[in-house]
Amino acid sequence: MYYLLFYEYVEDILERRTPHRSEHLALAQAAHTRGELVMAGALADPVDRAVLIFQVDDPKVVEDFVHNDPYVKNELVTRWQIRPWTVVIGA
Repeated sequence: MYYLLFYEYVEDILERRTPHRSEHLALAQAAHTRGELVMAGALADPVDRAVLIFQVDDPKVVEDFVHNDPYVKNELVTRWQIRPWTVVIGA
């Protein structure tokens, strides 16, 4: 099953993320290495949101990711949402 994780960022995310970025990316890379996180990235122009695509059996895996993410812990994410995604075309 696929799940989309949506993040909404603080307005000054680019300035505030620096001290937390390497830990955030390490968390994402570990999830990717385990085969849980398929793809992830921030939306551009403006950089105000991010979308992360997970392929897991249990949405709790995604919730655990959120609760361990330094961007969330340090209040760089103002709102997050997990939605199941029905893939019609593609892998």
